[in-house]
Amino acid sequence: MGEFSFTHILLFVAILMLFFGSSKIEGIGKSLGRSIRGFKEGMSEIDTEAKPVADARKELNQDSAQKTQQTQTEQTKEPRRS
Repeated sequence: MGEFSFTHILLFVAILMLFFGSSKIEGIGKSLGRSIRGFKEGMSEIDTEAKPVADARKELNQDSAQKTQQTQTEQTKEPRRS
């Protein structure tokens, strides 16, 4: 009862055609396609803008790890004074 078969889809499309007509449905499809394309372009712009930030953060983390390691090695080299 909860599954859609091919006949259900055809019946749904036929009802849409009766209510809206083919030209209206074509316009809806075009605008939906443009919206999806615009969304994808926006997401790719965000990815390209975020990549330099991610690379800089990665370099910062590497520099921080190197400084921590240097500090630890310097502390182990210094003799302890009692």
